[in-house]
Amino acid sequence: MSELPSKSKRATSYDVARLAGVSQSAVSRCFKPGASVSKKMRDKVLAAAKELNYQPNAIARGLITRRSNLVAVLVSSQLNFYYPEVLFQLTDRFSKKGLRVLLFTINEEEDVEEAINQIWQYQADGVISASYLSEAQHKTLEDRQIAVVMFNRYFNDIPTNSIWCDPTDATDELISHLVDYGHKDFGLIYGPKYSMVSRERMEIVRTCIHNRGAKIVGETHGNYRYESAANAVQELMQSSPKPTAIIAANDMMAMGALDELKNVMGRSVPGDVSVAGFDGIGAARFAAYELTTIRQPIGRMAEAAVEMMLQRIEKPETSKEKRVLTGSLIQGMSTGPVKPV
Repeated sequence: MSELPSKSKRATSYDVARLAGVSQSAVSRCFKPGASVSKKMRDKVLAAAKELNYQPNAIARGLITRRSNLVAVLVSSQLNFYYPEVLFQLTDRFSKKGLRVLLFTINEEEDVEEAINQIWQYQADGVISASYLSEAQHKTLEDRQIAVVMFNRYFNDIPTNSIWCDPTDATDELISHLVDYGHKDFGLIYGPKYSMVSRERMEIVRTCIHNRGAKIVGETHGNYRYESAANAVQELMQSSPKPTAIIAANDMMAMGALDELKNVMGRSVPGDVSVAGFDGIGAARFAAYELTTIRQPIGRMAEAAVEMMLQRIEKPETSKEKRVLTGSLIQGMSTGPVKPV
């Protein structure tokens, strides 16, 4: 019988198998998430692994399975505060399945090409895109047999695997609530012009406002960041008539708008102007804001994205799928009745 490795030498799965008195394949199953192994065998193998300070070699396992067990996640540098929650949810769920996340932050549209090159170099098994991705870039990934799942975005012209939050019903509830409060004049703050999410959300807002017999008196753009809302609000409040309600494409701009109205322009919120946003981030619930917002079911969206990704990695021939979840209205203190004239 061969000797066990010295403490200065890294132990292998074969060393663990010899010490535990089991096969090397049994050791592999014990360290594979979700594998069927009896408790008796698992305890025996783990005890031997602990004695030998053994840890599975992920790179070696990848060479055997021809999978890197890496999933790339693309996010925009136009940081939305719900992204940290998205990343935590994705990382936690992938980790439980034995996969690791590679994070790529996209500053400009051209950064996607460099990210794709790195994804290819790392031989990632899949990509979850919560950022800009062109149809051509999507095709490049799929041509390289890399599974792609779009997070909160999709293409109109080509089939994609996507997870999408549809805020239509919640938006209609929000606008109905504001019109019932007497609001007839609305101002809109879009996100970046290239953002599909912003366009979709604000088109739904526009439709709901028109369906309720109200009107849009001003429109402008921010970049999703808190700071961008200051100029946007200053521009909107120069409209004639002035808006009595402002809807922003995300919570960060809504919070920036609220602070600009209260702290710079001396307006009361919601006394003079009501403010609402989208996303349902934690900071929106702070006492200084208590923002009315449309919350995305981030946990359920992340769970669906991971499930969809695992299916496509295991069975690349699986047909394309779009899963749609609904948003929900969170009533805060940033909206209220129109101030009597």
